[in-house]
Amino acid sequence: MMLDAMNGGLAAGKEALVQAARDRLRCILAKLDRAAVAVSGGVDSLTLAATASDVMGMRVIMHHATSPAVPGEATERVRQLARARGWALDIFDAGEFLDERYRANPVNRCFFCKTNLYGAIAGRTGSVILSGTNMDDLGDYRPGLEAAKAHGVRHPFVEAGIDKSMVRALAADLGLGDVAELPSAPCLSSRVETGIAIEAPVLRMIEEAEILLRDTLAPHTVRCRVRRAGIVAELDPATLEALTDPLQESLTRSLVALAEKHGVGPRPVAFAPYRTGSAFLRTGA
Repeated sequence: MMLDAMNGGLAAGKEALVQAARDRLRCILAKLDRAAVAVSGGVDSLTLAATASDVMGMRVIMHHATSPAVPGEATERVRQLARARGWALDIFDAGEFLDERYRANPVNRCFFCKTNLYGAIAGRTGSVILSGTNMDDLGDYRPGLEAAKAHGVRHPFVEAGIDKSMVRALAADLGLGDVAELPSAPCLSSRVETGIAIEAPVLRMIEEAEILLRDTLAPHTVRCRVRRAGIVAELDPATLEALTDPLQESLTRSLVALAEKHGVGPRPVAFAPYRTGSAFLRTGA
């Protein structure tokens, strides 16, 4: 009984924290006249969109940019939630693939991506733009935040002191189902090693490769990296350890075939443990 009481107290304490975070976020959103939420299809932006819709109703529009760098499943997730929750949704092409600075894949590629994104949204609305950036994002090198600053973008999660774990708790509280447990999924361009040009066929190959690996292995984490040395399938340690030699050989053949199908190959294929942002080279061109 003592253990039950302790567990009950912990649950109540967590619920109080979630409620306090929810109230802070809703208070920030309630003060806005109109807003435009940049929705990528990940847990952060979808949680912000759901909260903004609940608070602001038709005074908020969700904006989702499609491009070869955005997985098709992310766009479909946005469409489904918009239909289910009655969001006003604007889907458009931000035009970053027309920007040679972005396609050159420099260290600050994200600055050019977000510059195109926020510029396109600003051209479609006079409302303040909101992003799903949370407190945990502030400790990383994020050139996209400079682009956000230049466009006057606000970050309600940051203003409310909300980190990633709390975003997930809020998603669950909002009834967003599997969205609350979505793994982090940066854009497909983040899989391409710094300095290697961003090309649509390469990104299509990456997307198909990750779908193949997920369907075959059901990993907790998967990234298909394109490096100068070849293609690297990064997997969480448990999945990598369980990978048998015959299955690895079969997957290698399939990945080589995908690369050749999209004009990326022939390239050697390797398997390695997942490392966050391993394609990002601060010294890259």
